[in-house]
Amino acid sequence: MTTTDTICAICTAPGMGAIAVLRLSGSEAISIADRVFRPAAGRWTLSRQAPRTIHYGTIVDQSGAEVDDVVVSIFRGPRSYTGEDTIEISCHGSTIVQRRVLEALMGAGARMAEPGEFTKRAFVNGKMDLSQAEAVADMIAARSEAARRVAYSQMRGGFSRQLKELRGRLIEFASLVELELDFSEEDVEFADRGELTMLTDEISRVVGRLADSFRLGNAIKEGVPTAIVGAPNAGKSTLLNALLCEERSIVSDIQGTTRDTIEETLSIDDLTFRLIDTAGLRKTDDAIEAEGVRRSQAAAAKAPVVVMMIDATAGEAAARAAADKMRELLRLSGQSLIVALNKSDACAVSPAQWATETWRSEVGADEVVVMSAREGVGVEELKEAMSRAVRGTGRIDDEGVVVTNARHYEALVRAREALLRVRAGLDAGLGGELLSIDIREATDSLASITGEVSSQDVLNNIFRNFCIGK
Repeated sequence: MTTTDTICAICTAPGMGAIAVLRLSGSEAISIADRVFRPAAGRWTLSRQAPRTIHYGTIVDQSGAEVDDVVVSIFRGPRSYTGEDTIEISCHGSTIVQRRVLEALMGAGARMAEPGEFTKRAFVNGKMDLSQAEAVADMIAARSEAARRVAYSQMRGGFSRQLKELRGRLIEFASLVELELDFSEEDVEFADRGELTMLTDEISRVVGRLADSFRLGNAIKEGVPTAIVGAPNAGKSTLLNALLCEERSIVSDIQGTTRDTIEETLSIDDLTFRLIDTAGLRKTDDAIEAEGVRRSQAAAAKAPVVVMMIDATAGEAAARAAADKMRELLRLSGQSLIVALNKSDACAVSPAQWATETWRSEVGADEVVVMSAREGVGVEELKEAMSRAVRGTGRIDDEGVVVTNARHYEALVRAREALLRVRAGLDAGLGGELLSIDIREATDSLASITGEVSSQDVLNNIFRNFCIGK
């Protein structure tokens, strides 16, 4: 991907509005625009106009035929999104009009932009670092308010500033440790080992906290797969309908009504949950239902949050035994398990009186919610429990930093492991030549997040996933 030529692309989704925007960026952006733009009055050119001004006129093709009336915005580098001279053309939203304007620009000397090329140029030209560039893609793909807020915070550089501050402090000590290697015969220490130990511990804690936030961040970005499991007629489909406030699943007294997984999304406290209504868990000779049970088990095994529906009308002991048996059948491990004691409206003794701690110790439930899905009782309490299961002790706000990118998470894990080796080396009294290797790995891992250290393959892979026009 070269940054010396001039690129163009449609920046808005075709057919999504009355107005569409096309972007032109590069050293010849303004002169190319001049070849296809005719002002509504006068005979002036765009190249003579001031930056950050807007002009009305007509786009013409190579033959001189008029294509559309447009508004053109001028941005001169470096004060533009890409850091280059940039033209943005607002035309009518018709797919045909957009294509004709794009053809006119390419006919005048521009080439079609590759996916993410505008943002890549912004990165290359120092308008943003790599983590900020990736946040642009997250902003475009945001499906919840929390995802938008986290992406916006990263676009503004909050994450980058924290990483650069940590890396800068490490580099300062690394330079002192490496300086010792030039005076190895004198056996001197320029880097105070006590201060280095405290710094390593401090940065390890911060890096560890950032890495641990990925569970919450990934849930914000991708949505949380949440499996609703239980025996036939436990109320799974009724619960799904109650959560969605619509009749999404068929509800019947006939066992085995749900024979496949049904997926829907639900927003709770700015988090998106991908609800999976599963087939009732039981032994069956029906081949189709048996396949539904197998898929239910697979969905539960992969879901980070599992809501286990239990028919509370069977009584406390029977309900707990059923939950314990079901948990063993599903082989749940490492997931957040919420037990929903359903049909509480039909119980002679309210399940609320059952010992919650016993459910936690015997069944492994993280939370127990007493509810009646049919009557809508306890539904809000269940939503709150689902939210807590994802957030844990995490907190989302405009100032906080939450890691949402798998590449960033992997780099933070590498940095934390390197710092732990530095700490172990300090405890063992290792020499500076060995300590410096691990310190350098930690700093390089942090730098790879912001793009200060990155390979061309990594860059190509990141921007390949962008949409064309961004």
